[in-house]
Amino acid sequence: MNRRTLLAAGLAGLAAPRFALAQGSNVLRFIPQIDLAFLDPHFTTAYVTRGHGHMVFDTLYGQDSSFKAHPQMVEGHVVEEDGRRWTLTLREGLLWHDGEKVLARDCVASIRRWARRDALGDALMQATEELSAPDDRRIVFRLKRPFPLLPDALGKVTSPMPAMMPERLANTDPFRQVTEMVGSGPFRFVAGERVPGSRNVYAKFERYVPRQGGAPDWNSGAKLVHFDRVEWTTITDAATKVAALQRGEQDWWENPTHDLMPLLRRDRRVRIDTTNPTGAVNMMRLNHLQPPFDKPLARQALLYAFDQASFMQAIVGTDPKDFHVPHGVFCPNTPMASEAGLEPLKGPRNLDKAREMLKASGYGGEKVPMLVATDYAQFKAIGEVAADAMQKIGLNLDYVATDWGTMLQRRNNKGPADQGGWSCFSTGWEGADHMDPSNHYAIRGNGDQPSAWPGWCTSPKLEALRNAWFDAPDLAAQQAICRDMQVQCMQDVPSIPLGQFVQPTAYRTNVTNVARGFPTFWGVRKA
Repeated sequence: MNRRTLLAAGLAGLAAPRFALAQGSNVLRFIPQIDLAFLDPHFTTAYVTRGHGHMVFDTLYGQDSSFKAHPQMVEGHVVEEDGRRWTLTLREGLLWHDGEKVLARDCVASIRRWARRDALGDALMQATEELSAPDDRRIVFRLKRPFPLLPDALGKVTSPMPAMMPERLANTDPFRQVTEMVGSGPFRFVAGERVPGSRNVYAKFERYVPRQGGAPDWNSGAKLVHFDRVEWTTITDAATKVAALQRGEQDWWENPTHDLMPLLRRDRRVRIDTTNPTGAVNMMRLNHLQPPFDKPLARQALLYAFDQASFMQAIVGTDPKDFHVPHGVFCPNTPMASEAGLEPLKGPRNLDKAREMLKASGYGGEKVPMLVATDYAQFKAIGEVAADAMQKIGLNLDYVATDWGTMLQRRNNKGPADQGGWSCFSTGWEGADHMDPSNHYAIRGNGDQPSAWPGWCTSPKLEALRNAWFDAPDLAAQQAICRDMQVQCMQDVPSIPLGQFVQPTAYRTNVTNVARGFPTFWGVRKA
């Protein structure tokens, strides 16, 4: 029985158990993409944590859907000394959820902690001579050189989010999780109702002071909350999610699977909406520290074995309007995207060439652990296609089926396979993360530094090109550098792009004012 058939049976009463309905229209019930395994928004790049972070914590700036930065916690800034001194002034009336006043020194500590885990934040701090809080409301950056992207860094929508938190929490080692959730955002995290793997609850923060003016747009504008509670329910089975949405037991499903989209489109009580125009970009991340992918030829061999269209069709089906290939290292149809260097990813696959390259790399049949988050539909699909191609070229594949949270933990292991290490894993990003090199973890060449993303690619050329991009005088120069970066990525292969697809969201028609971008819960109403 296929999934659609199962769903039809489910609607007749055979689907998964019903969920208890919370009383009143002041509760919004939401099905996130995956379980909220980590609470600390500085600690991980996981999008579910990013979404949680924006509910509980606020940011100094926000970005709209055109990626323009606007003041959020700050009322404004003054730039002096030819761009080398920025003074940011906090808005009046900002409070932490424990009732304490938000102070500039809290924000300074938060910026320092976040920047240790964030690519763009690290670039900002590399350009900073001194970061200080001369009084309770002013934050001062004294820069070594101009850094025009400062507001963009402190308000970015990509993860890890630049969350502001109390100094006592921000002083926590950035490589250890903060578990006490005290922010200044529009919602309080109700820790006592958290059930790991099942449920997370957020209550309206009554003392939150929204920014005056500006419609909600991504994480910018006035964050006006119309619900007393927002309840996140983790549901692993797609059929159960559909049934819960159709019966009104859940109001919003973040990322419905494409095979069930026709069923949802036929239901007049459900609206399908594409809120993020940058789509979802997918990749395989390779471990440069361990065999066999410590050898460039072994990494390059996969470029000739992988068929991007096959990966995308496994996720969204065969309609070409739902996906984009060939896909390079930058988000398609954005200024930095090009097809420079993508020849290995184009045309019919050449498995013989891939086998020859693998043999020339010195591969001797070592086990290749591939981590596959099987509770995440798109990554399970990617894993199955990748496994088939990798076995065809002679890799001794160890298909490690795991859940998303466990995969996030294991990918930090730098050891060999027999000590719990790994060779590759599949993951995905919003296209917004890959619009340029500033926040693009997957094309960094910073080796095994503490701030490096698991995979630990070492490429002085990629790092030099990234640094040059920040100093480029105009758009044409930036685009030229990005073309060179993409060509270099096809040599170093820090990650393998697998394609971009459209990811709609689904919510009941009585839910209105859903904003563009990733799911946010301010401005939203329910009839």
